Amino acid sequence: MLAALHRGARQAKCAPNTGRRRGDPSRRRNELTTGLPFDDFRALLNSLPGPDEQAASAARAREATLTKPAGSLGRLEEIAEWLAAWTGRSPAVTRPLVAVFAGNHGVTAQGVSPFPASVTAQMVENFAAGGAAINQICIAYDLGLKVFDLALDMPTADITQEAAMDERTCAATMAFGMEAIAGGTDLLCIGEMGIGNTTVAAAIFHALYGGEATDWVGPGTGADEAGIARKAEAVARAVALHKAHLSDPLEVLRRLGGREIAAMAGAILAARVERIPVIIDGFVATSAAAVLHAADPAALDHCLMGHVSAEPGHRAAVGRLGKTPLLDLGMRLGEGTGAALAAGIVKAAAQCHSGMATFEQAGVSGKEA
Repeated sequence: MLAALHRGARQAKCAPNTGRRRGDPSRRRNELTTGLPFDDFRALLNSLPGPDEQAASAARAREATLTKPAGSLGRLEEIAEWLAAWTGRSPAVTRPLVAVFAGNHGVTAQGVSPFPASVTAQMVENFAAGGAAINQICIAYDLGLKVFDLALDMPTADITQEAAMDERTCAATMAFGMEAIAGGTDLLCIGEMGIGNTTVAAAIFHALYGGEATDWVGPGTGADEAGIARKAEAVARAVALHKAHLSDPLEVLRRLGGREIAAMAGAILAARVERIPVIIDGFVATSAAAVLHAADPAALDHCLMGHVSAEPGHRAAVGRLGKTPLLDLGMRLGEGTGAALAAGIVKAAAQCHSGMATFEQAGVSGKEA
């Protein structure tokens, strides 16, 4: 099934340290294998593999022999065991990858961002040229980087007036997102770029978790007080318009989401099927994860939350997912930057686990009975 969902992704030019893929999933022939476009994803969500308990047990056993007091590395020890559980082998990170998905949004017509939609494509070019923050973090931590631009010349529909995507487009975009793992990786960090997408993410959270639109709306790329008010009004109108259809998380995704959010959801699912651990980035990336979590609370067991964003609604959303972020640095850039920084911690956890000597190897006396 996963192979069928993967078919048809387009390849494009590569820049140093950056594999770039251009795609218009809505123009491709849909190759899903069942009657309705979302059916394959519902089937995947109902058959997700669980952790490898034998590998996790082996990691715990080795951890107990390493030259340190038990528990002294705190969450690094938990991360090492998590890596073992989801890869089925001794903890190691040898091919880490940051996947950044870019999309444009019709809701920008509502004045929800201080930047024009053209900035999305300009930033994608900046990624390809190596000039963005995410490029520097990937260099610093020796991470691979792929950028996926998703039909930037065809923004999704304005969610205050109609559904962002039809079911076929949304499902095809999720399938396209699955291509993030093509070529191989053993740690996937997901991020995004898209003018207007904090508005879209806020609408998803509002639809899934309720409250008021103002609970989920923040400054995004730097909106002033009036801009934040326009965002909140747009989110409230969008959720009210689609209210009758929001009991199904995949309908929330297609009606209120964006191509980059659908693609991130697909990437998270593909990683689970292929037993690849995932680090989730900030506010917008978390909205993609939240859709999957709403469909199946166990769907994110192979994921870590890289950081908590300065975007006001992110901490609340992370709490709904039951995750504890690795970092809290006041960041709100997107681009996968928080996830990439967290990947450095995950790499260190794996290296400590595999590289440290045992008490026996080092000739160090263990704890007295």
